[in-house]
Amino acid sequence: MAAAVVYKWTGKSAKGAVIKGELTAASIDEVKAYLRKQRIIPTSVSKKSKLLSGSMGGKVKDKDLVIFTRQFATMIGAGLPLVQALDILSKQTENQFFAKCIGEIKTDVEGGSTFADALRKFPRIFSDLYANMVAAGEAGGIMDTILVRLATYIEKAQKLKRKVKGAMVYPTVVITVAIMVIVIIMVFVVPTFGKMFTQLGGTLPLPTQLIINLSQFLGGSGGLIMLGGIIFTIVSIVQFRRTETGKMVTDRLLMRFPIVGILFRKVAVAKFTRTLGTLISSGVPILEGLNITAKTAGNKVVEKAVLDVRQGVSEGKTIAEPLSQAKVFPPMVNQMIAVGESTGALDNMLNKIADFYDEEVDQAVANLTSMIEPVLMIFLGGTVGFIVVAMYLPIFKLITLIK
Repeated sequence: MAAAVVYKWTGKSAKGAVIKGELTAASIDEVKAYLRKQRIIPTSVSKKSKLLSGSMGGKVKDKDLVIFTRQFATMIGAGLPLVQALDILSKQTENQFFAKCIGEIKTDVEGGSTFADALRKFPRIFSDLYANMVAAGEAGGIMDTILVRLATYIEKAQKLKRKVKGAMVYPTVVITVAIMVIVIIMVFVVPTFGKMFTQLGGTLPLPTQLIINLSQFLGGSGGLIMLGGIIFTIVSIVQFRRTETGKMVTDRLLMRFPIVGILFRKVAVAKFTRTLGTLISSGVPILEGLNITAKTAGNKVVEKAVLDVRQGVSEGKTIAEPLSQAKVFPPMVNQMIAVGESTGALDNMLNKIADFYDEEVDQAVANLTSMIEPVLMIFLGGTVGFIVVAMYLPIFKLITLIK
């Protein structure tokens, strides 16, 4: 989509009526081919001066998208025409960038484009999942129901994301503060004691000597070398993470990591089942649903497992069979999916699994916080305590000698 350009076109319908509109495509030939499929004879196609609006120059928050989706569902359910509902929303949306995008969607729909195709012009706002569910809603005549499901899905997905972020923020903040406190003590406090002990002379206790040597290392070129090494390591990991191999390796390590790995695995299960369940219940074909679920997984290990499942389903297998072979999800999930397939209620079963694992994520976050908190306190207290004791050992020794 990065190279896609908006083209303005004019054509004639089968009845001879003149139709105008806009379409995002890679070339003029692609626009003409699309119009012919819609039984429209193109008379003129020209490139619009600006690039695809949805790919640059603005941001739409999940909250804005949820409000738009719920309001749109209410209007459609009340019987308002699609174009009129879009016109109202484009005028009352507070986010000016989003309002402009809705206005462009309305123009495309007026020009003869389907609502789903108009949404696909803005991939940064409306994901494949969103566009495909809307397409299914248009085909089945249940647009308002689909939009309500979409809003609910986005809200639950956002809630799940906040839980994971919340679980990571607390230990990160505590560790950062602990490191800053220790560095300040080592760089600014310990050297003062070191000068005093040097003036007194004599042999220092081993713990005190270790702390002073470490303080001199951090205060000199050694500290800069260590800082440079940390920055280099972080940048290297980020760059490695941007490669396909890097994503696969890091995602696999995260899922196998003690304590945290359990949380990431449960999040992956909740997201996979929620996405696939929502798509299937909305009428999206199973193969297309699995493809979208893989793209939106956010985890390369899960993405590969889902694509393998899709391959198996295309060969006539059930979902549960290749999913159990992937060994990514717990056996209970595989068995519940197998039951859902055999009873013909796969979408309901997937949503039940998602609800269950949403609660499991809550519990995992609470457990993680309760386990990390005492560990971090022990680390900080133990480190600072060791430094204080090491600094006072020579003073205790001096008092003993004076006595």
